[in-house]
Amino acid sequence: MPAAGRWAMYVGIAIVFAIACAFLSNWQFSRNAERSEQLQLVADNYDAPVVALGDLLAPGADLTPSDEWRPVRLEGQYLFDEQLLVRNRAHGGSAAYEQLVPFRLNDGRVFLVDRGWLPPGNRQAEPDDIPAPPSGDVVVEVRLRPGEAAPTSGRTAEAGQVPTINLGLVAEQTGPLEQGAYGLLMSETPAPATAPLPIDPPSNDPGPYLSYAIQWILFAVMGFGFITYVIINERKLRREDAEGDDDAQDEDELPVAAPEKAAGERRRVDPVALHRSRKRPKDRDADDEDALLDAR
Repeated sequence: MPAAGRWAMYVGIAIVFAIACAFLSNWQFSRNAERSEQLQLVADNYDAPVVALGDLLAPGADLTPSDEWRPVRLEGQYLFDEQLLVRNRAHGGSAAYEQLVPFRLNDGRVFLVDRGWLPPGNRQAEPDDIPAPPSGDVVVEVRLRPGEAAPTSGRTAEAGQVPTINLGLVAEQTGPLEQGAYGLLMSETPAPATAPLPIDPPSNDPGPYLSYAIQWILFAVMGFGFITYVIINERKLRREDAEGDDDAQDEDELPVAAPEKAAGERRRVDPVALHRSRKRPKDRDADDEDALLDAR
């Protein structure tokens, strides 16, 4: 493949990778925005003034999302005989339980109250002791929470328990309930002798979404940087190869020296020239010897 075509393919790969990184970065930005909205909602509503339940939740109505975590006041009686436990709740580093007790309001509605969590028992999974709520007329303050989704895995629970705080599943065991929301206990008057452990406030951790979004942007930039490095390095190698070919051609054009005689080849020696090259004194005998040699 020609170099230009190969480089165009590299750039195309970098563009596709950058588009994927942009999509993932935008997804993380959207999750960060959702988390910021949740934190702001908690900050605005968690410690808001307590109002009557009817001011925020009409009979049979759904909870308005902006009213989640708002404190409300309930007046009526607990239906302790219809209490349930919701299992597998993460509290205290264990698979704990939460105590759910229906509360009959003075207007006749039945509203579900989550009184808090209970640790698993010492010798069995269920709690060793389940505190009873106050009897008779009670004033209860709770924070409004929407019902949870039903389990998609189809998991079930034993009698007297539910796998999640799905108000429809709870109503199957307790009877009619308000389906718009349930309440997370704040206080009870009169106060009971013993009570479940209070559920911790929601976390204010913003999560890693913003940092993940920035990382995906950096990955896209690094992809273009890597492709640029590959192209520059390939051009450098091609240039070095071309210079090497030019040097080899120049060496081929140099004149070739005549080969020397083999080391073992013997030279023919002229005996007359050899004799004459010897330095001898100029006397008669030498001259006569030279004459004889010339005659031969």
